[in-house]
Amino acid sequence: MDNIRARLKFGNKAEEVKLRKRKSQLYSKKDASAVNDGVLVARTVVFSVVFRVINCFLVQSSFVPDEYWQSLEVSHHMVFNYGYLTWEWKSGLRGYSYPLVFAFIYKILHCMNCDSTYLLIWTPRILQALLAAFADVKFFLLIRTLESGDTAAWTFFCYLCSWFSWYCCTRTLTNSMETTITCLALYYFPLPESKTHSSKKYLSLVSLAVVVRPTALIVWLPLLMFHFWREDDKLKLITHQFLPIGAAALLVSTLIDSVFYEKWTLVQFNFLKFNIFYGVADFYGSHPWHWYFTQGLPAVIGPHLPLFFHGCFLAFKRYKVLLAAVLWTLVIYSFLPHKEFRFIYPALPFCLLFSGLSLASLKKWRRAAALYLLLSNLAAGLYTGLVHQRGPLDAVSHLRALCDGNSISRPPLPDVLFLMPCHSTPFYSHVHCPIKMRFLECPPDLGDDGHVDEAERFYDNPLLWLRTSFPYKHSVPTHLVLFDVLEKDIFPFLQSNNFKRTSEIFHTHFPEGKVGGSIFIYERH
Repeated sequence: MDNIRARLKFGNKAEEVKLRKRKSQLYSKKDASAVNDGVLVARTVVFSVVFRVINCFLVQSSFVPDEYWQSLEVSHHMVFNYGYLTWEWKSGLRGYSYPLVFAFIYKILHCMNCDSTYLLIWTPRILQALLAAFADVKFFLLIRTLESGDTAAWTFFCYLCSWFSWYCCTRTLTNSMETTITCLALYYFPLPESKTHSSKKYLSLVSLAVVVRPTALIVWLPLLMFHFWREDDKLKLITHQFLPIGAAALLVSTLIDSVFYEKWTLVQFNFLKFNIFYGVADFYGSHPWHWYFTQGLPAVIGPHLPLFFHGCFLAFKRYKVLLAAVLWTLVIYSFLPHKEFRFIYPALPFCLLFSGLSLASLKKWRRAAALYLLLSNLAAGLYTGLVHQRGPLDAVSHLRALCDGNSISRPPLPDVLFLMPCHSTPFYSHVHCPIKMRFLECPPDLGDDGHVDEAERFYDNPLLWLRTSFPYKHSVPTHLVLFDVLEKDIFPFLQSNNFKRTSEIFHTHFPEGKVGGSIFIYERH
């Protein structure tokens, strides 16, 4: 009997040892998996940061005036008390929350006596690049929770290849920040099978995107409706999350704007009032209703377009809410007469998700398709970032030479006139010294008495405008900045006032209308 008990006891101990070994093996596998995941995430973070910083320095061209006039120029004015505020800021149409970020950087640089023009230009760009890298990582981690590792890797590759994202994501545009925040919010959005869902986090980020740019609500409206439709306790979702988070964001942004406008200002209401009811955006050009479908989206997606269509076919059922958001955004913006590529930029990450799923599914042709994406997007990104429309930045760089001590202390004092379509170049944020500069004004007609579009009057008869505006020699500016297409129209004025061309700066291979292929800088002798 004792032998039997001993054997049973020994057998139980053996089973316990086996169980312990199995548990230790399972734990070691989990630990190894966690370590591997940590290493992968760390490598992704490092790669994304390096990639976007390189991206930042390889974008040296201008895109649209808002990149400077609605961000850096305002920040420069906030910190250094000189700079130009466009009519939107005088009418309470823009929010100070976004420029305040760069103003904070400027203030730190100023207090450290490191406010060189170089740092004032590139530090905000680097910050934007780091935020874009953070969004890149979140996008990759989201796809890893939804798809296999191989699919996530190819989708991430497809995402990073986008020429338009390369062209825009490091710029100081509200659209760039809106897109970055949209990517971050998508990580926490309750997509089907998502394991990273957090309603409070994604709603907070969406509210922040709306504060930065009110039109962010357009791309998010279908997603918010989808969340509401899927939620079991709809009343709790509204009363505990939608309303409190939205109200808090609106209150904070209103307080910030009211402080800087020095009166109670609701920017979001003013933005809708001017753009919807007054139709101010129409002043800056209009396009046919189908423009986003026939030109806008194909250009923004670029070489990814065939993969996007294929991806929509493959993953329509799984990610139909994202496709609905893309279509909704295109339709809503199509109703507005004024259209720009950057307006639909926040929908681009959704499109690239479908393109990535398509690329991952091309087992036989995947490497060839990837090489095609890499080369075509690289060519477009480098050309638009380093060559196309770089003239305004180079021209302002030339003008910075006027800021040396001798130039601003001895007569005649520098007096620069930009004879170009208004807001064609950056302004004091890229010169950073209070020399006299002036450009042709072009505010829209808001029903004010005596409204004058100075730029339009100038281009109606450039020579007459110059002779009328500067009838005496001492009133003539010391420097003129103009596109080459204007030179022949004002040549008599240049000759009679002893102007000599001192610089010819390349701008674009595709001149159009009032915008020439080169920029000329003339100096009076």
